[in-house]
Amino acid sequence: MINVDDELIEHMSSPNNYGRIDDADSIGIGENPQNGEKVIIYLNVSKKDDDFFIEDIKFEAIACMTTVVAGSIITKEAKEISFLTAEELVAVTLGMLEQVPPEQAACSEMVAVALKAAMDGFKLSLEKGEKKTLIYKIEQSCSPEKEFNATQEEQK
Repeated sequence: MINVDDELIEHMSSPNNYGRIDDADSIGIGENPQNGEKVIIYLNVSKKDDDFFIEDIKFEAIACMTTVVAGSIITKEAKEISFLTAEELVAVTLGMLEQVPPEQAACSEMVAVALKAAMDGFKLSLEKGEKKTLIYKIEQSCSPEKEFNATQEEQK
């Protein structure tokens, strides 16, 4: 049985799906407006029956290691599932983050909203007839409120 710490170390040292898909069907970005950190999700999509499926998924992050771990976990779960199931994955992830302090939730939220942006962008691209990249900003802050306010005061 693998323990949680071993699994997290594995995601840190060898993240799943890290990289770029050069000919991606869709790209979505999750961004932290307070510090400029970003997660980019690349999707290759196929259609089966009445739903779209994530055939391949990759991510890149300009962010902390916690974000890379979250990207590794979420993209591993999202690979080869339908958009409907992936939207449930995003909703469950964001719901779970409501129970976590904002400074800890921000990293996973950035990945979840990037995945949502990629799926929404794909659907919008079909409607508009051209590729659309969407950027969704997160609501959480990586910095505890006290620390953030102190930094704001120092800048005045």
